[in-house]
Amino acid sequence: MFDTLSDRLAATFKNLRGKGRLSEADIDATAREIRIALLEADVALPVVRAFIKQVKERATGAEVSAALNPAQQVIKIVNEELIGILGGETRRLRFAKQPPTVIMLAGLQGAGKTTLAGKLGHWLKAQGHSPLLVACDLQRPNAVNQLSVVAERAGVGIYAPQPGNGVGDPVQVAQDSIEFARTKQYDVVIVDTAGRLGIDQELMQQAADIRDAVSPDEVLFVVDAMIGQDAVNTAEAFRDGVGFDGVVLSKLDGDARGGAALSIAHVTGRQIMFASNGEKLDDFDAFHPDRMASRILGMGDMLTLIEKAEQTFSQQEAEKMASKLAGSKGGKDFTLDDFLAQMEQVRKMGSISKLLGMLPGMGQIKDQINNLDERDVDRTAAIIKSMTPAERQEPTLINGSRRARIAKGSGVEVSAVKNLVERFFEARKMMSRMAQGGGMPGMPGMPGMGGGPGRTKKKQKQAKGKQRSGNPMKRKQQEEEAAARRAAVEGAAAGGAFGLPPGQDGKDFELPDEFKKFMG
Repeated sequence: MFDTLSDRLAATFKNLRGKGRLSEADIDATAREIRIALLEADVALPVVRAFIKQVKERATGAEVSAALNPAQQVIKIVNEELIGILGGETRRLRFAKQPPTVIMLAGLQGAGKTTLAGKLGHWLKAQGHSPLLVACDLQRPNAVNQLSVVAERAGVGIYAPQPGNGVGDPVQVAQDSIEFARTKQYDVVIVDTAGRLGIDQELMQQAADIRDAVSPDEVLFVVDAMIGQDAVNTAEAFRDGVGFDGVVLSKLDGDARGGAALSIAHVTGRQIMFASNGEKLDDFDAFHPDRMASRILGMGDMLTLIEKAEQTFSQQEAEKMASKLAGSKGGKDFTLDDFLAQMEQVRKMGSISKLLGMLPGMGQIKDQINNLDERDVDRTAAIIKSMTPAERQEPTLINGSRRARIAKGSGVEVSAVKNLVERFFEARKMMSRMAQGGGMPGMPGMPGMGGGPGRTKKKQKQAKGKQRSGNPMKRKQQEEEAAARRAAVEGAAAGGAFGLPPGQDGKDFELPDEFKKFMG
């Protein structure tokens, strides 16, 4: 959703790179570009004005003029101010001292409240709670049935005594659900309310009556992140008419500009608490302003990636795989069965392209990431599952006739089976080297990344053969190229092991040859 904004900001910061000091004109030009980027992203005008004012004040102050790298200092300021307009610190749910905790969802029709009720219930269940969904949307056709289906998929309880479709009193249902939850030992009640196509008095009155009947601990306003500037107007109307404690953004995986969603926390004074970025129940998580700002600026979101990995991979399994790769047999204990198990675990974490997008610097090659075919993982799994147990344990057994049988069983070409086995051997060799502390092949000269002792004599001879040119113009060009290479290495060290530092141009970025083999 924020790709356009990210691209504009990256281009703006690129112009600052390499400047030893920033003049007032540089700061004005940068502020102007940031202003245009935010307005094009549909961020509300009052938010843009406040944001630019803060950035300019801080950029012209001592923290930039005295910095060793003024450009990176400006990026740091923009990052901190972006966190500010997104709400600052992460806001957690407030739970009642005496259960059940009551959470009321409010918003317009079509914002995704019913689906989000299931996602929130599923998320709370994973946190160790016992949620109950309450069907108080008795007006929209089949809203009660939809909530029942969503609750079943999420594995949580549901209270729906009325059939809906215009029949029943939503206020009475909400009131009765509290006693039902106490009786059945549910510790969280999630009330799904009715919406309208637009703000009207009947909608506000019904929402206010339900609020008064159940006295919710949290009122969450669900807003469609794709509706543009009207998101801010609707949020203000709900804040003044009913009141809410936090915001939930739905449909963050859409292709709209989405900047209005960034404005809600600043305009309403209520923080964004959750974000939904897909159709699956797992595509939902707590909203962290610092992580979202980092994503927008192309710095990735390693903390969320680590959390997903911790939820999916067990410590025992991870240690078992590590011992196989670092064993005395040079990783040969790592079989295709292990490879398949690891691949299926990664799939449980979510979309491969989304996971890659969380790595720092990957925004600069997002076109390649977006073009990844998720079905390639399924094809690879089909090929491995078409092998016999002996072939999975010892892939060297796979000869021409076996390849033909496996290809026929998995519905692929024979060459695909051959390529998979070859890539597996290469991957096992690389992972084994990394597990044994040898670093990553193909990246010489970088600490912890291998390539030191592994440099070939041919490369050493090439390095020795480099001499300074006697031509003054050519020598100057060589010196400039050497300085650029040193700056790139220093920038990579500052940017971390996984990606490019903020502002570095990634258009010429290429994966090492060893990685290209595994991308097919």
